[in-house]
Amino acid sequence: MPAYAGAMPDPVAALAPYDVVLLGSFGGPEAPDEVMPFLRRVTAGRDIPDARLEAVGEHYFDRGGRSPINDLNRDLLVRLRAELDRRGIATPVVWGNRNSAPFFADAVHEALDLGATRVVTVLTSAYSCYSSCRQYREDLAAAVEDVGPAADGLVVDKVRPYGGHPGVGRAWLRALVAAVGALPDPSGARILYVTHSIPTAMDDTSGPGDGEGNLYVDQHVRLGRRLTDEVSSELGLALEGELVFCSRSGPPSQPWLEPDVNDRIEQLADERAASAVVVAPIGFVSDHMEVVHDLDTEAAATARRVGMPFVRVATPGTDELFVEGLVDLLLERAAEARGEVVVPDAWLPGDVRPSVCAPGCCPNLRTAKPALCGSD
Repeated sequence: MPAYAGAMPDPVAALAPYDVVLLGSFGGPEAPDEVMPFLRRVTAGRDIPDARLEAVGEHYFDRGGRSPINDLNRDLLVRLRAELDRRGIATPVVWGNRNSAPFFADAVHEALDLGATRVVTVLTSAYSCYSSCRQYREDLAAAVEDVGPAADGLVVDKVRPYGGHPGVGRAWLRALVAAVGALPDPSGARILYVTHSIPTAMDDTSGPGDGEGNLYVDQHVRLGRRLTDEVSSELGLALEGELVFCSRSGPPSQPWLEPDVNDRIEQLADERAASAVVVAPIGFVSDHMEVVHDLDTEAAATARRVGMPFVRVATPGTDELFVEGLVDLLLERAAEARGEVVVPDAWLPGDVRPSVCAPGCCPNLRTAKPALCGSD
């Protein structure tokens, strides 16, 4: 639990001044006729031809035109509600997506119908960069604007980026120990920590406006190092781990973060540098499309082709440690909003991001847009 300077408040009022919790996510199609409109929304303003989008759409059509992400969010809503109830917190929870129904504007309408004046948001995106944080903040601002006068005076805040929170770290550790421990001979396994690739320019500008950048990669690297040390200690091994990437979508002329997970699996096989690969998708909190297609389908196929034993680590999803951690983050944010002194709970050394983003943090490199939950 976070450390508070003073006694914890009554659990019934623990989320005051917030009267609604918003679970914010990316969204995904739930039927074949939703796939192309969804992809056009995701790529709006990038001049990507429909032919390219149709190729990406095959990932969804192969699964009946349905992304797993919305069902996963429904499950998470149930678990969040149960954990809040367990702690005696009656604050209602609503759900909204950036790119599919229910949209953020739908969630704002629902919150207003519940009488909300101040909303706290927890995102299913845990790290710091434009696409992981500020773009959500921009879309929240656009949603409030779309709702119009009914939303005048509504305050929308969010919890801090939480990839280094103990709830996340311990959920990953438990799943990683189970995956590595199930290998016939885990001593020579290489852990590949996977996250979504982004343009290098976006990583270079990730983090506080007056900082050095590259916070997106740094956050993942620090988590991977801690996890490697912990699982090695728990299993009595000397494992090695490294960060790799998946889901590149930019043009070949644009530099994106590398190496790709498939390329790295091939290299490890060529070099005979590992007896197996343990793929831990630490960039994702649940098994949505980048996990079930890019890893469970493509990366697993690459491993089979080169004869490399392959195991994929379960994402936190609705693990009770993860869900408890999200509620701890909500409590932490509420205490901050009440003006209490809060010592953020951290599982990793190094930078801990604030709940209110600093000016210039993770900027939009194409065009300036209004954003909520920040100081600019």
